[in-house]
Amino acid sequence: MTAFRVREFAELAGVTVRALHYYDRLRLLCPRRTGSGYRLYSIRDIERLEQIVALKFLGIPLKQIGELLDRDDRDLSEVLRAQRRALEEKRRRLDQTIAAVREAERTMRPGQQPDAAVLKKIIEVIEMQDNAEFMSRYYAEAVRAKLADRGAQWTPELQERVTQRWTELFADVEASLDEDPAGEKAQALAARWQSLVEGFTGRDPQITAGVANMWADRGNWPASLQQQARPFSNPKVWEFIGKAMARRI
Repeated sequence: MTAFRVREFAELAGVTVRALHYYDRLRLLCPRRTGSGYRLYSIRDIERLEQIVALKFLGIPLKQIGELLDRDDRDLSEVLRAQRRALEEKRRRLDQTIAAVREAERTMRPGQQPDAAVLKKIIEVIEMQDNAEFMSRYYAEAVRAKLADRGAQWTPELQERVTQRWTELFADVEASLDEDPAGEKAQALAARWQSLVEGFTGRDPQITAGVANMWADRGNWPASLQQQARPFSNPKVWEFIGKAMARRI
């Protein structure tokens, strides 16, 4: 059987010796060893390395790659499907940004200063993409695929409408903090709150858990996201709605 020393294998496979050593330490690509401890790579190792490089290129973490390659094809197929959806969601967000820039180009004339409202729209679209990318870290891989499927319908216009509904609800709750959490008015507010939450989670327990984790960690959000969340950060509102929710029938 043909065997290659590490430098020969690195040149043949088009990777660095350092990368091969790293993959060996991670137990991703473990060549056989000579009695003297030298690494010897085979043709089969080239096939596995090609799989590692391809999955890494798709954005799958190295730790997960090792687990996938050591399990059956169904696991790999599911991860590839989820990764495809995530990439499609990134493309969709990029297309939205391109569309906003194209609209700015369309409305401008040579020598004219860009309209502030158009530039604001571009910034809003880009910030929405960045925030969505950041918030995805609070969800498991399988949940991200679910969110990616919904993402095509979550436009900046829809985000604006949902934000308006939350703004109105927060104002109504702040004006009702002296109410009995078990009373009719508080329960109506709790119902509106739950309806808005479920409009995003779809009552999916995994998505609901991700939302809870995200809000619990809001002190670590990026500045732009914290700025957007500031109108919804009154602890008295959260305390009141928590009590009202606990008393829901």
